[in-house]
Amino acid sequence: MRKHRGWKEEAPETAVRAEEPCWLCSRPLGRRIEWHHPLPKSRGGRDTVPVHPICHRTIHACFSNVDLERHARDELPLASNPDLARFLKWIAGKPPDFHAPTRRVR
Repeated sequence: MRKHRGWKEEAPETAVRAEEPCWLCSRPLGRRIEWHHPLPKSRGGRDTVPVHPICHRTIHACFSNVDLERHARDELPLASNPDLARFLKWIAGKPPDFHAPTRRVR
């Protein structure tokens, strides 16, 4: 794996985890994979899960680290947030390497 500005690109021969779906949207992963801490590192999280770059940016646009900790601790699905649920419905039909600007929810 090669790290480049916050994302990791896997070579085809080492793409073992690329067969996993995105943790957030469950679509197949594309060429670019980012690793998200469901429980933020600042809150003691160590585990990471593979996500699309657009999904990763949307998570952090919709939730603060305190919110992510609360969801992880209470085992609440992130999709219970209406803004994220709307994003998941919109992204469902897009190709794995789809990208669009992500705006912070107001």
